[in-house]
Amino acid sequence: MGSSGMLAKRALLTNTPVMVQIQELIRGAKDAMSLAQGVVYWKPPKQALERVKELVWEPSISRYGADEGLPELRQALIEKLHQENKLFKSSVMVTAGANQAFVNIVLALCDVEDSVVMFAPYYFNSYMAFQMTGVTNILVGPCNQKTLHPDADWLEKTLLETKPTPKLVSVVNPGNPSGTYIPEPLLKRISDLCRDAGCWLVVDNTYEYFMYDGLKHSCLEGNHIVNIFSFSKAYGMMGWRVGYIAYPSDVEGIGAQLLKIQDNVPICAAVISQRLALHSLEVGPEWVTEQVKDLVKNRALVLEALSPLGEDAVKGGEGAIYLWAKLPDNYLDDFEVVRWLAKRHGVVVIPGSASGCPGYVRISYGGLIEDECRIAAGRLRRGLEELVRDGMVQ
Repeated sequence: MGSSGMLAKRALLTNTPVMVQIQELIRGAKDAMSLAQGVVYWKPPKQALERVKELVWEPSISRYGADEGLPELRQALIEKLHQENKLFKSSVMVTAGANQAFVNIVLALCDVEDSVVMFAPYYFNSYMAFQMTGVTNILVGPCNQKTLHPDADWLEKTLLETKPTPKLVSVVNPGNPSGTYIPEPLLKRISDLCRDAGCWLVVDNTYEYFMYDGLKHSCLEGNHIVNIFSFSKAYGMMGWRVGYIAYPSDVEGIGAQLLKIQDNVPICAAVISQRLALHSLEVGPEWVTEQVKDLVKNRALVLEALSPLGEDAVKGGEGAIYLWAKLPDNYLDDFEVVRWLAKRHGVVVIPGSASGCPGYVRISYGGLIEDECRIAAGRLRRGLEELVRDGMVQ
């Protein structure tokens, strides 16, 4: 038996994490600037950090917390869901980030033989979550080429014709990797199609506060809908790992199944992280909105840097922290372009093939302060100008 024969097929058949490859690339490219990872440049609110600094000596911080989350944090989140998201019939489980929330949901709702639905460009970690839990029948639907909105007509046909009916449909709103916002009427249509077909709709709302140009984020609630949220981006808590699931209170058994999974994976999200999340919530969403509005300047810098690709090549940017760009037609090997940009021009982006769309790139404009973003955008523009004009000069 060869060494790979000793390993689980579900692990072997799971894609290599693109971020691990990108981090290696950044380490290998001297002084490269990253427009790759989905991060924000700010730290959590100062007053929340000050409160947490005083808590490290408290005995409860070093003990296990309740599996589903600290009661006071869950209560605060239920109030937040009422006031901000208009979700009134949802129960809450706190997780170690939104990625763990998604894995919990897949383990609780999907069997190996089930089919599931995503739309390309999809969020690569969600795709991997299906793969590593053994769900191999992943039906990838198209997005509208102009708007990057999920194709609801395709979904309707697929849900009607696929037997057995797919178990779950997954969307990110606003989108990762596209930065595109799904308008409420379209989200409602997707939800109704899922309800009528008897399948789950999972909506990842990680970027709920990252909305631009007067757009407003909205959530939907129903006995077939599970919503995911995160503290990572909004409150600059990437390394603290806190997310949460809002699942339908009226559906018997879902909470108990999620608890089994939670108890076996993290037991609970880190207690000190949950306390920071609670104190950040007390600071309020206005603090987040204040941080986010400055990202419009970064978005403008990156949009200008992408101009050598042509006006129709760039999509997204209505929400989240991403722009989505098509490379010239003869560059289907986007990873090769990404490596070249890193080594020759000192700027790193994400290859679109990681999201099911070869020949594209994802650019994140959230991780650098404006002055740094201007430098990185300048490098990106020079790289793309050279790519378009001369190809990948070594």
